[in-house]
Amino acid sequence: MSIPTELQYTSEHEWVRIDGDLAVVGITQYAADALGDIVYVDLPKAGKAITAGAVVGEAESTKSVGELFAPVSGEIVEANQAVVDSPELVNSDPYGTGWLFSVRVSSLGDLISADAYAALIAE
Repeated sequence: MSIPTELQYTSEHEWVRIDGDLAVVGITQYAADALGDIVYVDLPKAGKAITAGAVVGEAESTKSVGELFAPVSGEIVEANQAVVDSPELVNSDPYGTGWLFSVRVSSLGDLISADAYAALIAE
């Protein structure tokens, strides 16, 4: 299973790529695999203020619905329209074209390293 080391993670299975004050957020391959075939995503709209740890959307699959949690606090810059139009991108490329939204970060939440995330999902 792929766990890119350049990313940071949450215990709720989101990943974060931070570049300055901008963060790109998605769900991990582990979460995408656990959900199964994702058929719908509900993402926060641009301009919305989010708080780390709060529910900001959901990913619905043929098996279940998973909540999306904000890994950081800040303001939504962009929701990935490609994923809204083709939710299966989350399954096929969770760390690339399957990203979910970007945030102008005001503060970080409880983020963990790739190694810590790998240990978490190995439990």
